[in-house]
Amino acid sequence: MIRISGIDALNVLQQLTNSKRDFPARVAILSSWLDAAGDVLDQGLSLYFPAPHSYTGEHTVELQGHGGPVLLRALLERLFELGCKPAEPGEFTRRAVENGKMDLAQAEAVASCIDAATIRAGKQAQRQLQGAFGRHIEHLMQQLTSLVAHVEASLDFPEEEIPELFFSRLDEDMQQQLIQPIRAMLDSAPLGERLFDGATVTIIGAPNVGKSSLLNALAGRDRAIVSDIPGTTRDVLEIDFEVHGIPVRLSDTAGIRESEDRIEQEGVRRAHQSAEQADATLFVADAMRPDTWHCKVNADIFLMNKCDVGQGAYPDHFISASATNGSGLNDLRDRLAASLGDIDIADESMLVTRERHCQSLSEALHCIETGMQTLHDEEKLEITAMQWRAAWAALGGILGIGDVEHILDQVFSEFCIGK
Repeated sequence: MIRISGIDALNVLQQLTNSKRDFPARVAILSSWLDAAGDVLDQGLSLYFPAPHSYTGEHTVELQGHGGPVLLRALLERLFELGCKPAEPGEFTRRAVENGKMDLAQAEAVASCIDAATIRAGKQAQRQLQGAFGRHIEHLMQQLTSLVAHVEASLDFPEEEIPELFFSRLDEDMQQQLIQPIRAMLDSAPLGERLFDGATVTIIGAPNVGKSSLLNALAGRDRAIVSDIPGTTRDVLEIDFEVHGIPVRLSDTAGIRESEDRIEQEGVRRAHQSAEQADATLFVADAMRPDTWHCKVNADIFLMNKCDVGQGAYPDHFISASATNGSGLNDLRDRLAASLGDIDIADESMLVTRERHCQSLSEALHCIETGMQTLHDEEKLEITAMQWRAAWAALGGILGIGDVEHILDQVFSEFCIGK
């Protein structure tokens, strides 16, 4: 599909079809698209969306052709001859923001919808695209506006008495209506980041404890070679899967032990390196071999494998499981998700998924708390008002309210061409 947006979009379509006909709004019309000599380049559906009822808020035309690269290239060259120009990354969505069709948080959600690697991430992106996250930010801004108005009034009209009860309750109101909700949103940021950026988990342990079998069980397919011969795995083997909707890259590593084999030594070195760089480390031990129970590296999760055949009491910090029959793997997935930041959120539409949003919320929180320090000092009340105005501006920057041209440049530089 080719999309054309701008004041001359309909005129371009009429020249492309060599027709002055009226194209009804939002109706697919079978058309022949012609080159400068009048020869047919391609045939397909033409749709016209008059402003402001389009994605960008401008007159928009969509051409749905056969999609072959040669025909598409020829059609694009003809459109350039008619005055069109290639879109910059994110230009269509940027125009939608500038024309009031969506706020900046919704625009970022467009990119998140494209990048989502799991259903959970996709649903979260859709919530943001529908404006749920933006409405939470707007609500915070409204609360802040209402509370700061009284402070501003006391400065602008000092002869008028503001009820003392208001100021005595202002601390509590700021805590409940602004500080606590913002902190809760910031607490969700690690999960929001992992939903879209993914996480890395490294499996470590002694040889033959079942690391490769565990990787295959979690992946749902035979990805790693399984053998009772020690040292089978010598390099880092990676698979992608998801846990509680979080994309995870799971790494199987060489068994950690002393060896004279230079290749195996390199495998052990890489195992340590992978564990150090991972977001979480999973230590695996063999229930039948107590000599494998001691972890020689820092680990986040401890799994006692082969519990279907092993016997005896295991240390309390181990999860009992079997990569062979699958027992205990659900507990392992729950523990993995928790270690990667998965928390119980009553309303996931408040989930913070962008570093830019996190920075703005942190700035707003800092300004609010700084302003509260001078709230009860009449001589410094202007500082309170100034800090809270800055907090409002920080929240507004999330939605693209105010002077945010530099923010727009940063956001849309990350978009793909044509979106």
